[in-house]
Amino acid sequence: MEEKMAQQKSEPPKFYRWLVLVIISLAMFGNYYAYDCIAPLADVLKSQLGFSDKIIGLLNGIYSFPNIIMVLVGGVIIDRIGTRKGTLLFGSFCLAGAALTAATPNAWVMICGRLLFGLGAESLIVAVTTALAKWFRGKELSFAFGINLLIARMGSFAAQMSPTWASSAYDKWQWPLFIGVAFATFCITGPVLYILLERRAESHYALAKESEPDKVIWRDLFKMSPSFWYMVALCVTFYSAIFPFQTFAVKFFMEAHGATRESGGQLLAMLTLFAMIATPLFGLLVDKVAKRSLFMMFGSLLLVPVYLMMGYSSVSLFIPMAMMGVAYSLIPAIMWPSVAYIVEQKKLGTAYGLMTAIQNVGLFGFNVLVGWANDTWNASAANPSGYHAGMWIFSCLGFFGLLFAFLLRRAERGPHAHGLETITTKSASVEGVAREAER
Repeated sequence: MEEKMAQQKSEPPKFYRWLVLVIISLAMFGNYYAYDCIAPLADVLKSQLGFSDKIIGLLNGIYSFPNIIMVLVGGVIIDRIGTRKGTLLFGSFCLAGAALTAATPNAWVMICGRLLFGLGAESLIVAVTTALAKWFRGKELSFAFGINLLIARMGSFAAQMSPTWASSAYDKWQWPLFIGVAFATFCITGPVLYILLERRAESHYALAKESEPDKVIWRDLFKMSPSFWYMVALCVTFYSAIFPFQTFAVKFFMEAHGATRESGGQLLAMLTLFAMIATPLFGLLVDKVAKRSLFMMFGSLLLVPVYLMMGYSSVSLFIPMAMMGVAYSLIPAIMWPSVAYIVEQKKLGTAYGLMTAIQNVGLFGFNVLVGWANDTWNASAANPSGYHAGMWIFSCLGFFGLLFAFLLRRAERGPHAHGLETITTKSASVEGVAREAER
């Protein structure tokens, strides 16, 4: 009887799906703000608390360290307890970590706070990503991911622009972090509202139930297809070129290019603003035309020259930042939803967790490595060339990202392709109709 009633229910209306997306993305907004509030504060931490670049790099790098293991465990937990409990659990870690970071000027306590924040933040992203795949698979998946990233990056944009809209807060190192705690409360309110919406949907609509996960056999995770591993490698190199650069970007703009903190924050925010606008558009584009790995090759290619342009030339910083903005829009809009075409739904949380875990090896390592390089080569306003070593590190990462995107395209044009180059919204709808006819 229950099965018959479920069959009579209609799918959730499009408005309801997009409402769920906006609500769950609030958690991402708070998450991204709390992460990005460190970069505009770097020179203040150095002048008021005496932090070195290595310590500043560690403040952001330690965020990634626990996720080398935890985010994979988090993915398995999400597959076990579901996306609703997962978003609420990991959102609580985010808020607690942000609060601890702001509580004291002691560097090691702040580092512990960022570690606690990291324990929740990446797993929260995995939970949100898994939830979106559940609601949008076979529909506007890439576009939905693009809108999710737009809302998340609004958090980054607000943090990077905070030297402009909250300039007086930078008179004391602690106040910008308190603002970060306020926004981190979204990591709780978003999941709570999402839980209420999904429970209502289950009683009113024919909503896909979260399937029982298979027993996780850890060695089988490393037997995934070559396409998945090429995407993981691209993920590591791409994000290691973006986020560690952002850690030192405002300080670099100030000391190597004579920018003010406000204009440096605006330059960094330009990257995020560009991505906010373009990411959903790129997601919509690939939903229509496919060619996903080809687009990822183009995005990786853009990253190769931008850091050397900033390090060695006098070209306006708007040009390399615009190029980086295109890459920062293009690759995430395609990469994350593409995993849903390669991995089945009941293992998707685990797959995203594995991918993010390996990504965090790079984020931790390169944040610390670039901070060490800046200290070793005495990067400062008196010695701007000290930043060159870091710029070469980032440029090499762009080159390797291009290589892995090329290998992914080659695999997806072969006999074991997963449809990354061919699946469009239209073709997915046709396949869905065919499956219904077979029943």
